[in-house]
Amino acid sequence: MNQDQLKQLVGEAARDEVLKLPAGQVLGIGTGSTVNYFIDALAPHKAHFFGTVSSSNATTERLLKHGFKVLDPNDVQELPVYVDGADEIDPAGHMIKGGGGALTREKIIASMAKQFICICDASKQVPVLGNFALPVEIIPLSKGIVAQELAKLGGTISLRVAKETNLDLGQTPSQPFVTDNGGWILDVSGLQIANPLALEAQVNQIAGVITVGLFAKEKADILLVSNPSGLSRVTF
Repeated sequence: MNQDQLKQLVGEAARDEVLKLPAGQVLGIGTGSTVNYFIDALAPHKAHFFGTVSSSNATTERLLKHGFKVLDPNDVQELPVYVDGADEIDPAGHMIKGGGGALTREKIIASMAKQFICICDASKQVPVLGNFALPVEIIPLSKGIVAQELAKLGGTISLRVAKETNLDLGQTPSQPFVTDNGGWILDVSGLQIANPLALEAQVNQIAGVITVGLFAKEKADILLVSNPSGLSRVTF
């Protein structure tokens, strides 16, 4: 199987998982290429759900295109399930997320959900988090001081710049990547994150940090993971 086929396989597995929910529920939906396969697979069954809560403008656009109702998170008390991918996930279900830049809204929606279903391929499973650069969304004014504090962790800090995919947002590759919240992202590479919960709390205390892409407090409850030989379901 190629990468797209692996993403499609796990997206369809997530569809089957959420269709076990009673009809009329509100579903939390994340961001990214694997989630896009999930949305596409779920589209024929959209009538099973009252609506959705989205973690990014890009996801909202895709959901609306398929005819899903997208609700304001402030109008929803709680969600039975949140479905999203991960850039890395460890054996305890702790994750690094934010490669697509939607980490803040993803963490907000995840915190509303009773259950987090992570969907990814086996390449995202790691024994220790940190090989994937840790994203930290910041208020632009705080770039200097946050970078100084993050450097104390021992990693290499880089300001994320806009990619070609952001050119339609008026951003150019020479400018900082701007999140849906108007924030910038500092990526911290070269870390070995032995205690994700402690590091998440530590980074969150730095003035100017909006969100760190460590999902330790809001970790996965279920992992659906695809590999060339099929699909596995792991509970934490």
